[in-house]
Amino acid sequence: MLNNRSKIYQFNFMRFYFLIALLILTCLTSNAQEVAVLKYDGGGDWYSNPTALPNLVEYCNKNLGTTFSKDVKTVEAQSIDIFQYPFIHMTGHGNVVFSQEQIENLRNYLLSGGFIHIDDNYGMKPYLEKELVRLFPDKQLTELSANHPIFSSYKNFPNGLPKIHEHDGNRPQAMGIFHENRLVLLFTFESDLGDGWESPEVHNDPQEVRQKALDMGANIVKYVFTN
Repeated sequence: MLNNRSKIYQFNFMRFYFLIALLILTCLTSNAQEVAVLKYDGGGDWYSNPTALPNLVEYCNKNLGTTFSKDVKTVEAQSIDIFQYPFIHMTGHGNVVFSQEQIENLRNYLLSGGFIHIDDNYGMKPYLEKELVRLFPDKQLTELSANHPIFSSYKNFPNGLPKIHEHDGNRPQAMGIFHENRLVLLFTFESDLGDGWESPEVHNDPQEVRQKALDMGANIVKYVFTN
C-alpha cells in the first residue's frame, strides 16, 4: 500500500500533468482563428514574403468568413506561445536548423492539434528534410494525391497544387506528414504559393496567377480549420 507521502506525490504529479494538458487545450482554443509565422534558426530568411500572410488573411476573411487578425504575429519554435495558434506558416530560402528543444516543442504542438504549412520559397527542401527526420523519425513526407480534399475544400484544383513560380521548372508537389490520419504538416514545393500571395507590385504576377495562389491558400486554411 502507498504511504501518505507517496499518495501526496502521486496526486501532485497527476495534478501537474492535468494543468499542462489544460494549458495546451486553452491555448489552442483561445485563439481558435489565428495564424502566425514561424521564426527559425540556421540563417534562412524566415521573414521573407512579408505581405503574403496578411494578404491571405484578408482574402480568407472576405471569402471564407474567417476572423483572422491582419496583424500576423511571429512565434519562435521553442516558445510556448506557438500553442496559441492552430495554424503556423513557415517559409524562406536556404538553411533551416532546429535545436533539440525546438524539435520537442514543435512535435508536442503538432501532436496536440497544431498544424504547420511550410512553403518552399526556393532552396529550402534539402535542409528542411533533415530537420523533419528529427521531428518525426518514424514518419515520412507523403505526396498528396490530386483528389485529396485539400485541393477542393474551397476552389477545385483537379490537378493538385498549382504552379505559381517557375523555380527549377519541375512540377509542383504538396507533401504531408500525418498523425492518426490527421494532416499535421504540409510542405509545398516547386510552387511558391507565398510569392503569389504577396502584393501585386512585389513580383508583378498576372492576376490569374495570384488568384490561383490565393484560392489554394484558402483551400489550405479551410481544410485545416474544418478537419
